[in-house]
Amino acid sequence: MLGADGSQLGVVTLSQALQMASEHGYDLAEVSPGAKPPVCKLLDWGKYQYEQEKQAAKSRKKQKTIEVKQIRMGLKIGDHDIEVKRKAARKFLDAGNKVKITARFKGREMTHQDLGRAVLTKFFEGLSDIAAIESDPSLAGRDMSIVVGLKKEVKSQRKQEDAKD
Repeated sequence: MLGADGSQLGVVTLSQALQMASEHGYDLAEVSPGAKPPVCKLLDWGKYQYEQEKQAAKSRKKQKTIEVKQIRMGLKIGDHDIEVKRKAARKFLDAGNKVKITARFKGREMTHQDLGRAVLTKFFEGLSDIAAIESDPSLAGRDMSIVVGLKKEVKSQRKQEDAKD
């Protein structure tokens, strides 16, 4: 049996352990049930749970969730409009997110899927210095889309820059 401060109290019976716990105002928790004899510890269960929750919250706070941002456009999009949307995609990539680029087909444009693929590749050409295609163009309903993410070299370079700061 272990005390509340971590000190060893020796081998005691279950009834003695429960009595010691109630005398000192602690709870009895089984730490290692597989050991011979099983190891128990005196502790304040409420305080223990509180510390576990704080530790879990702290680890969740450090996690970085990657979102998939979407940019949609039609097949008849102009060059300047592509530049504006490309600038938005760069911001998303710089923030550490992935970007799903979607070309929407309207009406009879579905018969010209090669135009959709051309618009997507034209859009991606301006991002090819920092981004890599993660999924090939896929058609879902009337939308053709690709997913791009930051290149590994750019990610590692950014991590090094963050480490210096």
